[in-house]
Amino acid sequence: MILRSSALSSIPFLLLVLCQSALADDFDCKPSLEGSHYDFTSLGNGEHVVNRTRETPPTQIIDSLAFDLCGDLKTKEGVKDHDQCPSGTRVCLTQVNIKENELERVISVIPLAQSSKLNPELTVSPKSPRHLNLTFHGPEYPQSPAQSLGAPLAQSFKLTLWCDPQIESPNITITGYDGSQLHLEYHGAAGCPLAGSPNPDEGKKPEDGKEPEPVGSGLGWFFMLFLLAFIAYFGIGAYYNYSTYGARGMDLIPHRDFWQEVPYMLKDVISHMCSSARPRRSSRGGYIAV
Repeated sequence: MILRSSALSSIPFLLLVLCQSALADDFDCKPSLEGSHYDFTSLGNGEHVVNRTRETPPTQIIDSLAFDLCGDLKTKEGVKDHDQCPSGTRVCLTQVNIKENELERVISVIPLAQSSKLNPELTVSPKSPRHLNLTFHGPEYPQSPAQSLGAPLAQSFKLTLWCDPQIESPNITITGYDGSQLHLEYHGAAGCPLAGSPNPDEGKKPEDGKEPEPVGSGLGWFFMLFLLAFIAYFGIGAYYNYSTYGARGMDLIPHRDFWQEVPYMLKDVISHMCSSARPRRSSRGGYIAV
């Protein structure tokens, strides 16, 4: 009876552990964030691999990143267990050392994110242009000899998603790994809100708080067209006088007599306006009979 009661009392604890484990690996590949809906299934439903090569003379190191945002990576047949990440891994970094005339050798196998420790974090960057930041977490991993000696470092995986619907084939690049967190950058349609979602940048002011200045106005366009027409008038007129009458110098100006009279006409107009605006003097002084 005592053993039976003890077993029964441990059931709630086991349920709690199972629930926490289920919550830890829960990540919706079609999330909603700030009123917008996204679809990350193109980055899940199977393994995706991104490689980069680093020169470390006399060798090279190939960083091979395998990830599946929506599920665990499958173990590979024919590959030794110590040359691949354990089951339950969603993001795995494998580092391979290559040297001329020698066999390739795996030097690191790092589980950056595991479902049991996933603790996903999805945020929208407030900076413009807006983009998404997704972070997964993983177990601790020993530091490399090149780094300072100390306790193993907790691993994590940070994915930055930029919206670029014009790209037919998404561009995914490893931008850095500091021994604890690997940064991956994505440009493609998966970073864009789905159709029908509100545009998060709509009505948003720039970071400096100033409204964007209009690129031209009706009045500006009018003066620009007027100036172009004025230049065209003189250019075409000068060419006509040259080709028709063989004009040279000042004679090239179209309607030269008119333009010579313009300064005098302006002078007369200004004089008339000044005389009209000048107050008239009264001969009767300042007295007004009541």
